[in-house]
Amino acid sequence: MGNNDMLGPSDSDGSADAYNLQEQIGFILRKAHQRHVAIFSSQIGDLTPPQFAALSKLHDLGECSQNYLGQLVAMDAATIKGVIDRLKLRGLVSVAEDKEDRRRIVVSLTPAGRETFARLAPVAQNISLTTLQPLTSRESQTLLRLLNKIS
Repeated sequence: MGNNDMLGPSDSDGSADAYNLQEQIGFILRKAHQRHVAIFSSQIGDLTPPQFAALSKLHDLGECSQNYLGQLVAMDAATIKGVIDRLKLRGLVSVAEDKEDRRRIVVSLTPAGRETFARLAPVAQNISLTTLQPLTSRESQTLLRLLNKIS
């Protein structure tokens, strides 16, 4: 299957008249993302998806530098700083200077952060299942595999 095998005939001729927004990957991904965020917000109203992602990765790692955490959860340095600042204000993470490199900020979960993650992880799993609910199990696996391939 070549790179353009999924394009319809109207998409491949390159004319402006052939452009259909509803068939564009970015538009479809944005609609799917909006649906997922709405489901997330209805079940976890007090954290944003980026905040939960940071908690989840810190749960996995224990502690890490703020910049590395940003890389792991696909956020730039400014965005992860804002996320960490808000989590810190809520008492869910602690930050400290790295003992060996004072320019580096080390982030870790507080006891409240660990409890919050433990309480919300099953809810987050259900959110993923709800987002994928219109699909069969096989379709869900295929979608996730393909999205990972292009990301």
